[in-house]
This record gives sequence, structure tokens and C-alpha cells, in this order.
Amino acid sequence: MDVNTLSDLYRESLMISQGQVSCTALSCMMENTISHDKFTRLLSSGYMNEEYLWRSAKPICHEIRNGDAVFIVDESMEAKPYTDENELICWHYDHATGKHIKGVCMLTGLYHSEGMSVPAGVEFVTKPVRALNKKGKSVRRSRESKNELFRKIISHAFCNLEFHYVLADSWFGNSENMKFIHQNHRGKFIFAIKSNRKVALSPEDKINGRYTSIKSLRPEGRTQVVWVKQLDFPLLITCQVFKNGDDTAALYLASNDLNLSYEQITTIYQKRWKVEEYHKSIKSNASFAKSPTRTIITQKSHFIASVSAFNRFELLKVRKNKNHFALKNYLNIVAMRKARMELQQLLTPTFDKVA
Repeated sequence: MDVNTLSDLYRESLMISQGQVSCTALSCMMENTISHDKFTRLLSSGYMNEEYLWRSAKPICHEIRNGDAVFIVDESMEAKPYTDENELICWHYDHATGKHIKGVCMLTGLYHSEGMSVPAGVEFVTKPVRALNKKGKSVRRSRESKNELFRKIISHAFCNLEFHYVLADSWFGNSENMKFIHQNHRGKFIFAIKSNRKVALSPEDKINGRYTSIKSLRPEGRTQVVWVKQLDFPLLITCQVFKNGDDTAALYLASNDLNLSYEQITTIYQKRWKVEEYHKSIKSNASFAKSPTRTIITQKSHFIASVSAFNRFELLKVRKNKNHFALKNYLNIVAMRKARMELQQLLTPTFDKVA
């Protein structure tokens, strides 16, 4: 059996699995017509790598491309507290919880167009370097920063895909990333930025060093052109205010497209939330964290297979007009029905024929 068929079977097993995924269980599902060793060798071969993900995503991306497409980059973490530590499964700081967690951290480039979200690239945050922290404790360090990995994903996207804007949250909304997209690739972006970001209101203010925080400008419901010290081009900023009872939250956005209105910039950036649906689905529906793999290469293979399985769910979503969770629930019900039929046969008493 060729490697493509084996990888397809492994991806399908992630889509239908209810618990831990194992090569032994997959072999049993195939009624032992395929040895579990073949699936183990598949994971160990490194065949299901970043290039494999791109090959599976490329035809979908090209089919759904249009002028309104966006490319979304975001970071995700998944805890793996009971897995042995290595350079892939190690301690990472989670900005959402404000704590360090032991697990896997990766960046995903999501191509969104025509109502579909396709993961077209991933980069894992690995920490192969040992160093001493301020307290003299040995800790792991990365050779590449998350922003360097961000720019690597962006470069691949600009070389292979057609889209209108790059979307990302404030973690990646720094001047170096803005300059990289604007100058290196002549692309457009919409980034969330922090409220304490300093800007000048005119080129003259920039030359004279007169800066103010965007929070003090209060650009709620409107746009304003500003200049940033580290950039040679102006930015368009705005602020979107969200209300929840008596509480309010502000989202500050910046773009190098000066022709956007407030409605346009907020509507386009709203598409970034599609990446949150992706994060939730690979964890809940594609068995992302449900593998007992122990080596770095087999762990990466499993994670990328899970991301690739998300693409299969996206295709089914369009074909069957059901979201990922409804599809997973449907597969669960079908499995339960077949399991009940098998159970009924097991419970049916059998009697030896009387001679």
C-alpha cells in the first residue's frame, strides 16, 4: 500500500476517533489487513510534514481564491502535561491565561475565502537550546522567534497564494512585521495594535519627535492617518468599542491601506475570528492532542495530519452544509448505531443444536 493511501487512512481515523488515537487501533479498524507497523513507520518517516500540508491545501486554495480572500496568521497552544518533555513538547507562556503551560505551540497560516478556511502553512515553536535564566535555572530557548516564524509563513503565502490582506492580532502587530509585508511583499495588512502605541499626527510631528498614544486620540467609529517612528509609511488607525453590560472593551486596528473606511476595516478584520473556529475544531474534532506519540518526528506528523484533517472537514462542510461539530456528531451517531447492532448480536443467546 502506498504512502498516500496510508496517510489518508490516518487522517480519516483522526476525524472519526472518539478517544486516544493509536496505530494499533487503526490497524484493528482495518480488520488487521494493514499492520500497525506500517502506520508507525508512516509517522516516523516524516512524510506528513509542512510540505505535505501545503500539497493537500493547495488545490483547495486555488479553487476558492478571489479578490476578497484574506490570510490569517495566529498562534495556538495545546497542553500535553503527561507527555515527556522535548524541544517540541515543552514549556510555553500562554498569553491568554498568563501562565506557562507544558505542551505544543504552533503558528498557522489560514487562507480564508468563499466561506472556507484552509490551513495552508504551519510553523512549530521548538526550543532546542538550553540556557540559564535569571534565577540560574536551566530552561529551553528557541532559535527562531515567533515573529520570525510569522514572517516565514507570510513569505510562503505571498509566493503561492492570492489574497487582499494579512490579518493578525496585536502580538504580531509590530513595526518590523508591518514593514516586512509593506516593503518586502508590497502587501496590505490589518493588525490589532496595543492602546499604548505611540504615533505622530503628521510628518512634521514625526520629524520633531512629537508622539502621543493612540488611546488618547479616541478614534472610536472613525479612521485617522498617523505616522509611526519605525515606519517610512503612514498607517490608518481606528478603534472598535464593544459593550457588555456596564463593561466596555476597545480594539485598536491599524492598516497600510489608507483608503479603507471604518466599516470596511472592522468588517475585514472580523474575518480573523475564523481562526478561533479552526483552533477549536482541530482540538475537538480532529484529535489534535489525542495521540500517544513520543518522538518529535511522530508528534509533528500527528499534529500536521490533524491540521490536514481540518481541511477534509471544510470540504465536507460545503458539500453537506453542516459545520464541523455537526459532522462529527453525525459520525458519532452512525458509529453508535453500528456499535449497538453489534452489541445486540453479542447479547442474543445462542443454543447448541439438540442432536
